[in-house]
Amino acid sequence: MELGRVIGTVVATCKYPTLKGLKLLILQPLDEELSPLGEPIVVADTVRAGRGSIVLWVRSREATLALPDPQSPVDASIVGIVDSVDLAPPKARRKEMK
Repeated sequence: MELGRVIGTVVATCKYPTLKGLKLLILQPLDEELSPLGEPIVVADTVRAGRGSIVLWVRSREATLALPDPQSPVDASIVGIVDSVDLAPPKARRKEMK
């Protein structure tokens, strides 16, 4: 699972049949300090996230497992809404890595 922030929505009047009723969102991937990481992507929303929400998301095969039909053509899905992130200060993290 990875962190991301919802930054927009996608409106599609015509979708693959297994995607009907599923909301598509634009997600900015984030690093562990909640800074932008890479380019925004389109994700399927399985948890009713909203714009500005920090979320957990998965990609690849795991993304389809969160959907009602696991054969849906989806590359990434939101699977959780983050309530808080508690990260040790940088010095403490370096000590833990040694």
